Amino acid sequence: MDIAPFHRGRRLRRTPGLRALVRENFLRAEDLIMPYFVAEAAADFEKPIAAMPGVAQLGLKKLEKQVGEAVQRGLGAVILFGIPKKKDASGSGAWAPEGAVQKAVTRLKSSFPGLTVITDVCLCEYTSHGHCGVIRKGDKQGCVVNDETLELLARTALSHVDAGADMVAPSDMMDGRIAAIRAALDAAGHAETPIMSYAVKYASSFYGPFREAAESAPAFGDRRTYQMDPANSREAMREAAADAFEGADILMVKPAGPCLDLIRLVRDNFDTPVAAYQVSGEYSMLKAAAANGWTDEKATALESLLAIKRAGADLIITYYAAQVLEWMNG
Repeated sequence: MDIAPFHRGRRLRRTPGLRALVRENFLRAEDLIMPYFVAEAAADFEKPIAAMPGVAQLGLKKLEKQVGEAVQRGLGAVILFGIPKKKDASGSGAWAPEGAVQKAVTRLKSSFPGLTVITDVCLCEYTSHGHCGVIRKGDKQGCVVNDETLELLARTALSHVDAGADMVAPSDMMDGRIAAIRAALDAAGHAETPIMSYAVKYASSFYGPFREAAESAPAFGDRRTYQMDPANSREAMREAAADAFEGADILMVKPAGPCLDLIRLVRDNFDTPVAAYQVSGEYSMLKAAAANGWTDEKATALESLLAIKRAGADLIITYYAAQVLEWMNG
């Protein structure tokens, strides 16, 4: 009996060697960026985040120790978030020369000159109301005043770069923020400092654990007037195009796992490097499933990161970065 020819895809899956030979995507140490939460507190301060096992708010000494251990395993880049002692309506601690992030940048660059230190630029951790910019008096909906906020974001970014940051990453989602930050950096002699834009950032339900870690939950309203509607993809392309036009060097998609389609759209439509942020909720779910014995943590974590790479991301911000490096070196 004649049988029509068919594709024998299993030929190249038969042995580990064959599978490795034709593997299309790889996860490398160079792809990973580890987030750290630095607190304006005693140098040996450490406060674990209950919803994010293995993650903590850190004082400068603890931060330096943890980063140093990760650097020894091959970590090449970090992104820093600050938690100040005091907050106010304008978030003035964000651009304080002696703020938590500014001190952390200087210390890390002194201890690890080859480490790429990126800073998150936003005001939500520093404002008393928890929103990402200026709120008009009496507004209880969370409608941030866009243009007044731009100047404050630019001041914050400049303070980070003056402290030694290699790159700034504005996450506020104000219109025109990339242009404002680019102009401020250029005017201050930092034309060579790149900007990684949170270009496609959704008002996602996956951010919950982060708000515990960064102490940045809004006191009223929500962030839907400035972060994107998760239902929209064409809007994502407009946001990415606007940031690229204004001078963003890297375009980021956040959250990563629920937005693999958007990572691919950005990759296919822009020539800039593409970053993706595997956010706190993604990390916490993987940790919780593993802790309950429902999944193999190493296998699921690595698979989730490979999926982000396969979708088109060049860089991945993930709370798993340090642990992945342990696995790679194990």
